[in-house]
Parts: sequence; C-alpha cells; structure tokens
Amino acid sequence: MWRRILALVRKEFLALLKDPKSRLVLVVPPLVQLLVFGYAATFDLRQVPIAVLDEDRSAASRELLAAFGAGTTFVKVAELGSAAEIAPLVDRRRVLAVIRVGPRFADDLLSGRPAPVQVVIDGRNSNTAMVALGYVRSTVERFNAGWRASRGLAAPPARLEMRAWFNPNLESRWFFIPGIVGMLTLVVTMLVTALTVAREREQGTFDQLLVTPLRPGEILLGKALPGFVIGILQATLIMVVARAWFGVPFLGSLAAFYAGLALFLLSGVGAGLLISSLSATQQQGLLGAFLFMVPAVILSGFATPIANMPEAVQLVTYADPLRYFLIVLRRVFLEGAGFALVADQLWPMAVIGAVTMSLASWLFRHRMY
Repeated sequence: MWRRILALVRKEFLALLKDPKSRLVLVVPPLVQLLVFGYAATFDLRQVPIAVLDEDRSAASRELLAAFGAGTTFVKVAELGSAAEIAPLVDRRRVLAVIRVGPRFADDLLSGRPAPVQVVIDGRNSNTAMVALGYVRSTVERFNAGWRASRGLAAPPARLEMRAWFNPNLESRWFFIPGIVGMLTLVVTMLVTALTVAREREQGTFDQLLVTPLRPGEILLGKALPGFVIGILQATLIMVVARAWFGVPFLGSLAAFYAGLALFLLSGVGAGLLISSLSATQQQGLLGAFLFMVPAVILSGFATPIANMPEAVQLVTYADPLRYFLIVLRRVFLEGAGFALVADQLWPMAVIGAVTMSLASWLFRHRMY
C-alpha cells in the first residue's frame, strides 16, 4: 500500500517541480510577501510630519518643542507664525499634527497652574491619528517629568509606570510576523492541494489513475501528502527568516509549534482537497481556494481583534482553523508557551481537520464514480 502511495506522492512532486515557474511560485512569492508584510504591516510610525506654533517664545516653550525634534518619531516641517496657517497645512496633508503652545505657557508653568498645549491632528485616518496622539502624549509627559526634576518640584500623587509583557518595545512587527507564518502557509498549501485533482481532470489523466491498483483512499492520501510536506517546509523557512532577519523572538517549544502546524495543515489540506474535488478545471480550483482564503484571513484575527466583530461573525470564526493557529503562533513565539498553554487551541484544529478530510474523502469517492 505504502509503496503505491509513495509512487503517487513522487508523481505529484515531479508535476510540481518539473516546471521552473512552479518551483519559483513555491519559494519566491512567500518570501517576498513576508518581507513586504514585515516592513509594511506595522502600526508603528516613523518620521511623523509636524508643524509647531510657539506663541510664547519662552525658554520653557522652546524646551518642550525641542523634545519633539529629538529621535526619529517626529519631523518638524514648518514653524508657523499664526493660527490661521494651521488649517491649510492639515487640509493639504503636509503635516499629520500641529503642536500649538499658548502665549502664557511659561507663566502658567512657573506659577504652578496647568499650562495647556493644543494638538491639532489630522483624523482622516483614525488609527494613525490615535498612534500619533499617543506619541505626542508620551513626549509631553517626558517634558513634565524633566521639568519637575530640574526644579525639585514634588511629583504628582499618582504616576503611571508601564511595563509591556512579551513585547517590551511594543513593536507591532512582533505581532504581525508570527501571524504571517500561518497566513502564507495557508496560501501555499491551499494553492497546491486545491489544484491537484482539478489538474488531473483538466489534463485528462484522472481516468488513468482510476485504472491503477490505487484505491480511492490511497489516491486521496497521495494527493494530500505533498501539500502537507510543502507546508511544513514553507512554515519552517518563514519561521527561520522571521527569527534571523526580523529578530522576532522564538521563546516557546518547537514541538508545540510543529504540533500546531501539523494540525493546521491537516485542516488546510482537507479544505484544499474538498475544493479540488468539486472543481472541474484548475481555474475553478484557484477561484475556490481564494474564496476560502480571503474570509479565513479576515476572520482569523490576523489584523483586527475577533472580540471587536459582531457576535454572529464571532461564531463563524470558530470554523476557521487559522484563528486557532494564530494563537498558537503568537503564544509560542512571544510567550514561550509549551503544550500546556496551547492544548486548548490544538483540539479544535484536529476536529476541523478530521471533518474536512472526511468530507473530501467522501466527495472524492462520490465524484470518482
């Protein structure tokens, strides 16, 4: 039995690898996407263009505005002379924010009264505006701390000290890149398996398989194993690049990582074979794969929290294997998790994999005859 299955697996690998374009598709696009997502998919802001309006022109106001010029977060692109210049700059998107210091800023500080600083921010992109506003708030808080320390003033009665666990520098790249391991593995695995049976039908070689000694279950297993092996190799390559190139820590158990990967691939391969069994041509298989992958990525919590979705949509996400694998990836990469911490995410993927493989097997037999 296994000799026959391995012969079919060898045939599938030869069909994939004999074409130079297919070899490139298996390696180059995932690496390109990893680099693109690794550098582009981030909530961190660098070189935020700002303008300043100093109506006080005191040593204190200059000290505050100088704090915005330190580091790489902000870039001062304009110094304004009046409030009338603010609106044109923001309207034309020349600046993301304008820092306005009032005419009594130093007097208020020296007398112990609150010294307001106005921030005018472009809110057309609300996420970017909120991140930039957080940077402005942090800069003002550092100025306040330095002002009190340099003048021996008493600290406020309550002071917030923040410590971020698992991601001490709050790098959004550390959040995104582990998720990219799951997303790209799903893409490649689905494309490989969703086209395998459809390719046989389109090329007219499916009937030749039927007259071989292979049983339907053996044919299905032979079609599934190449996608499974390619998924393992693909995820390993992406994980190594994420660790070596982007510096994302891998703190957890390799065994837990590969156990989650194996169950995730089982469900992905099952879904791909299910689509391939329904498809008469490779074009139909390709469309079916994308019809599955796009909702799977959106509903997985890759970019937006599942808790923010409507309750009805949250129920649908329980059928998405990528939802569980992303949790496994982020726990293993950042939290140092082992089997004990990811076990509650492993069994749902095993159930989804068993269901999809069973449906693919039944449909495969049904479509054969």
